[in-house]
Amino acid sequence: MNVLLNCPAPAKLNLFLHVTGRRADGYHLLQTVFQLVDHGDTLHFTLRDDTALRRVTDMAGVPEESDLVIRAARLLQAEVQRRTGALPRGVDIAIDKVLPMGGGLGGGSSDAATTLMALNALWQAGLSQQELMALGLPLGADIPFFIFGQTAFAEGVGEDLQAVAAPECWYIVIEPGVQVPTPAIFSSERLTRDTPVIKITDFSSHLENQNDSKGYGRNDLQQVAMELFPPVAEAVEWLSADGDARMTGSGACVFRAVATEAEADAVLAKAPTKWKVWKARALKQHPIIDML
Repeated sequence: MNVLLNCPAPAKLNLFLHVTGRRADGYHLLQTVFQLVDHGDTLHFTLRDDTALRRVTDMAGVPEESDLVIRAARLLQAEVQRRTGALPRGVDIAIDKVLPMGGGLGGGSSDAATTLMALNALWQAGLSQQELMALGLPLGADIPFFIFGQTAFAEGVGEDLQAVAAPECWYIVIEPGVQVPTPAIFSSERLTRDTPVIKITDFSSHLENQNDSKGYGRNDLQQVAMELFPPVAEAVEWLSADGDARMTGSGACVFRAVATEAEADAVLAKAPTKWKVWKARALKQHPIIDML
C-alpha cells in the first residue's frame, strides 16, 4: 500500500468544559466531554521514494515546519526508526482544510491525530492506540482524544479519557469570523479556576433526565471569550434564542444541539449571512477506524 486517500479528520465539540484547578507548572486542570461530529478536514497520504516529509498543500499563516501534521509525522517517523533501525519512506501530505483556526473545534489536533493513525498503518509501524496517544500528547492535549476515537469524558489537561454515552443528535455550529487565541483565554484574570470536580456519572445521570432540555454544566471559558471577542457573544445570544447554545473549547465557534436534521435545517435557514453556519451529526466513533 503506497497511498491512503480521503482520511477524515473530524471536528470535536466540548459538550461542557469546566476548569477545576491549576497545576504548579501552569497547566489548567479540566473536565469535559468531547464529542466528534461528521464535519471536518480530509487528508491524503502518498509514500515517496525518499525519506522526506512534505505538506503539499499551502496553508496561509501555517508554515510547513510548524504544522502539527508535519510535526506528528516526524515524531512517528523517528519512533519507527528507533524501533527498526531504519527511517520509513517519506510522505506527501495533502490537506483539504475546512475547519477554521482558533475555532475551538480541534482542527489542527484532529489533523495531527489522523496523520499518526494513517501513517501507523501506511508504514506498518504497529504502534498500539495507547502508544499513538502518548506520542501525540506533547504536541497537543486534544490529540489523544482524536486517537481514542469515541465520545469521551476527559480529565487532567484533557488526556485522561473514559468512554461515555452522549445524545444521538444534530448540532448547529456558528463560526463567528474571529480567531480566539487559547493563551488569551487561559491567562485572563477573569477566568474562574475553581469549578467543583464532578464524576462521570453526574454527566450520564443528567442525560437520563428527559425533562431537562439544557446541556450539562457550562463552558468556563465562554464568559471570558465573550468579553474579549464580541462576535462570540453575538453568536451565543442569537443561537440561544430558541435553545441552549454554548461555545466549544476556548472559542470561537458556538453550537447548539437539536434532535433532528430537520430542526437543524430550520435554524440554518434563519441564520444571518454574515456568519458561516453549518450542521453536523454526532458521531459515536472516529470514521477513520473503519478505513484502517
